[in-house]
Amino acid sequence: MPDRRVRIGPSILSADFLRLGEQIAEAEAAGADFVHVDVMDGRFVPNISVGLPLVEAVRRATKLPVDVHLMIVEPDRWVERFVAAGADLVTVHVEADPHLHRTLRAIEEAGGQPSVALNPATPIAALEEVFPLVRQVLLMSVNPGFGGQTFIPATLDKIRHVLTALDARNPTCLLEVDGGIKAGNLGRIVAAGADTIVAGSAVFAPDRSIAETMAELRAVTDSVR
Repeated sequence: MPDRRVRIGPSILSADFLRLGEQIAEAEAAGADFVHVDVMDGRFVPNISVGLPLVEAVRRATKLPVDVHLMIVEPDRWVERFVAAGADLVTVHVEADPHLHRTLRAIEEAGGQPSVALNPATPIAALEEVFPLVRQVLLMSVNPGFGGQTFIPATLDKIRHVLTALDARNPTCLLEVDGGIKAGNLGRIVAAGADTIVAGSAVFAPDRSIAETMAELRAVTDSVR
């Protein structure tokens, strides 16, 4: 039986960028397992976020793994540069890359861990040929592009189906879920089989400390696993 210890990573998309280094340090001290960085290009998703210089800054700010989620077109042009900038794990979208196998291999050859993401409406069958190649599968539980959205309940069944496929074909692969995750729905997400959780506004709350929000999320995961 694979180790399904639940990992929690704050998404800096919801952080205060004026205090980013400080907030990353607070999250690390509060028990975060990794730092999640969303890279958006305004083409694949209807928003623009951060790029290589910020990934380099995050790398300098923490010893935690840096999990970079590329919501961009033509990710194959950029994956090596994001690994060089400090990404430990690089996620590309199956919807954005017609040469997914080659891109995942390029991430690995550059020294990173390859990961693949699915949007809410994309069927699991799109991953059939790459399940053995990846360190992580990321299921989007909102339509990507903006923080603060509401979790899509149908994701729970998708988690279960992907977990079954991974147990059969790549049992050490991480199963990450990202989008709309709060303390109130986290228990169901973990019970369905997710072992890696991305949380943005649930960690970086304006009226609560990061230590408090992380402790709340960890109490939920500990109660389920």
